Amino acid sequence: MADYKIPSLTADIFIFDDNLNFILIKRRNDPFKNCWALPGGFVEYGESVENAAIREAKEETSIDVELIDLVNVYSEPDRDPRGHTITVAYTAKGNFNDGKAEDDACDIAIFSAEKLDEIKIAFDHKKIIKDCLKIVKKNL
Repeated sequence: MADYKIPSLTADIFIFDDNLNFILIKRRNDPFKNCWALPGGFVEYGESVENAAIREAKEETSIDVELIDLVNVYSEPDRDPRGHTITVAYTAKGNFNDGKAEDDACDIAIFSAEKLDEIKIAFDHKKIIKDCLKIVKKNL
């Protein structure tokens, strides 16, 4: 049997409110240390992507989320400098008042779509955020 390289799998979560504000975390670690990113992380063996999204949101933001929509799958082989990583992105709702940076996050903040181009964002998360905003606006 051939030996296959297998990409890593992650989940990213766009947590938003009724005014289209959304939460980003500031990364504690490389790559992209001190850059803003969507909450998210690696899917553990035996875990569903949906459960990983909910777990990662809680671990990094302290917010319990309800997943709303599956946005897209992002699979460009060079999207993560650590190696080929595929992410499944979701929109989610949660109580912003519960937000507190935890785990891999050194800070957490609320942003608006109008400020998106002013923010230094990690990975391809700016594209993911724009895709999330399109879906959220369409469903309002």
